[in-house]
Amino acid sequence: MNILIADKFPERGIKKIESLGCCITYKQDLKDEALLKELKNNSYEILIVRSTKVTSKMVESSPLISLIIRAGSGYNNIDVESASRHSIYVANCPGKNSIAVAELAMGLILSVDRRIPDNVIELRKGHWNKKEFSKARGIFGRTLGVIGTGRIGREVIYRAQSFGIRIVAWSRSLTPLVAEELGVEYEKSPEDVAKKSDIVTIHLALTPETKGII
Repeated sequence: MNILIADKFPERGIKKIESLGCCITYKQDLKDEALLKELKNNSYEILIVRSTKVTSKMVESSPLISLIIRAGSGYNNIDVESASRHSIYVANCPGKNSIAVAELAMGLILSVDRRIPDNVIELRKGHWNKKEFSKARGIFGRTLGVIGTGRIGREVIYRAQSFGIRIVAWSRSLTPLVAEELGVEYEKSPEDVAKKSDIVTIHLALTPETKGII
């Protein structure tokens, strides 16, 4: 099985795939026309990407491709419609990076409240303005609105609860019963979440239904 990995990929993952008897070509910087040319001129059967865009031209360029894998939770960078027309499967890895994204979300929330980016900029200029950057309100006792309670949203909820934050949430699949189990307050719409929140974090898959929802 000939596989092209056209994006940054962990070495341990490559070794794991090779242990299955697959032949790996690893070219992490292939983009746009370079990727199109690579697919046209070689006999790859599987294409693995992360954030690299896979267009309809790329899908059509290699008749042997039978599977395109997004090494991540979403798949909006792949032309799924074109792949379907050519009987090519598209797979993703939901939940694979949910903890990392949740940790990043909490880090961003804290950095905004504590004005960490501004503080760092001033510090690099040689200024230590303790009085100015000690004015943060803090997030304890405040209300966090979570829009989207899939894997990432739930990981954010678990972490936010440890900060003593009240959480209100909405998701297309969230019910009052599930909200109770998660320890959050159920809201009927994103607008209702926004009205009650000091901070809003959004964790929705990009689909025609969710595009532009905020």
